[in-house]
Amino acid sequence: MSTYDVAVIGSGPGGYVAAIRCAQLGLKTAIIEKYSTLGGTCLNVGCIPSKALLDSSHHYHDAVAHFEDHGIDIPGEIKINLDKMMERKAAVVSQTCDGVKFLMDKNKIDVYEGLGSFKDKTHINIDKDGETQTIEAKKTIIATGSKPANLPFIELDKERVITSTEALKLKEIPKHMIVIGGGVIGLELGQVYRRLGAEVTVVEFMDRIIPTMDSALAKELQKVLKKQGVKFLTSTKVKSVERNGDEITVKADDKKDKEVELKGDYCLVSVGRRPYTDGLNADAAGIQMDEKGRVQVNDHLQTNVENIYAIGDVVRGAMLAHKAEEEGVFVAETIAGQKPHVNYNLIPGVVYTWPEVAAVGKTEEQLKEEGVKFKEGKFPMRALGRSRASGDLDGFVKILADEKTDEVLGIHMIGARTADLIAEAVTAMEYRASAEDIARMSHAHPTFAEAVKEAALAATENRAIHV
Repeated sequence: MSTYDVAVIGSGPGGYVAAIRCAQLGLKTAIIEKYSTLGGTCLNVGCIPSKALLDSSHHYHDAVAHFEDHGIDIPGEIKINLDKMMERKAAVVSQTCDGVKFLMDKNKIDVYEGLGSFKDKTHINIDKDGETQTIEAKKTIIATGSKPANLPFIELDKERVITSTEALKLKEIPKHMIVIGGGVIGLELGQVYRRLGAEVTVVEFMDRIIPTMDSALAKELQKVLKKQGVKFLTSTKVKSVERNGDEITVKADDKKDKEVELKGDYCLVSVGRRPYTDGLNADAAGIQMDEKGRVQVNDHLQTNVENIYAIGDVVRGAMLAHKAEEEGVFVAETIAGQKPHVNYNLIPGVVYTWPEVAAVGKTEEQLKEEGVKFKEGKFPMRALGRSRASGDLDGFVKILADEKTDEVLGIHMIGARTADLIAEAVTAMEYRASAEDIARMSHAHPTFAEAVKEAALAATENRAIHV
């Protein structure tokens, strides 16, 4: 039986990063993955393939809608080759997963393929094709991630009534895709197929899309997506989804309890994700779970069993790949006797639609609820020279700062490349910058980042220059 200092169950961004950091710290490390490829949901059926399709569909949309404006004439009809698009997506996924395997080899991490389950708190069974092997681990990190959630009355046939996993590999462009859920995943995949020509209707139970983000972002994104042809039904509760041949019928009640009926050929159920611990046999190790099926952990991400830790989507907090990565490093360094920290308030959230949406820190609604007095600085993207040059005029940057100290409490942005711009916001807030600090930093011209400076100026005695 092989013995390890650390065994990691799950090879997603949290798991493989934890394994690498453990190996870097001199710990003999193993990683266990039930599927044949490493990378977990993010690399295989989540972040990476969805971004590949978003980029491909964006290129097509630009060619159809914007190339002529830029003086680019394309002879003949512009056509979509969906098979080729899916092939490219698969190649991107394959290359990325191969990269993780390379990193495992480079760091001398033993990789086990099979379902990892606890025999007891220091022994893990690995089952594959009816055969079982057992390893011993002084410490174990649970990083088993999440799976798409569902509503109890919806039968997912994974052909016409689908989750995000199936939406990433459709063999045809839907005529009408009904998206249940106005969160990140539903909006991103909805935009992919809208660009490719599908009619898309988003049905959201809450009164706005992306309900966990600042309401100003939700309002702006919905306005922009409406211009792109996406239809929205908010404050609408789905009560049934039925399939008859190739037709899907969705029935729902609007905010006035009036029944709404939608018909389409595909229904994407995008109502969040659930922690995945199926087959883990956590009871055998004495691990406690909460009422939502998450592994219970303390502030050190340690379970009630002293030698077992858990990270990522399987524990409390936002289900984000980069949050899982930070936690993976945190646990590895904790096991090695270091004293790391994770500032959960400064884990950014991003929606990769176009325009992109990104945010970090407190929303305006949260600050009001907490009774914090704040000031706001806001700057429209369309006032930037860079935005006019590229044609990306939608969106804004909004900075919330403490009314007395001027410390930045939240930064919320929507526009071109905000997924990258948010890193500036995180950096500033990690060092507890004031709005004036950001306002006095030189930003290259012409760039989208100038909107951050201008918003900071607007929050500092309303000093914005270009609006």
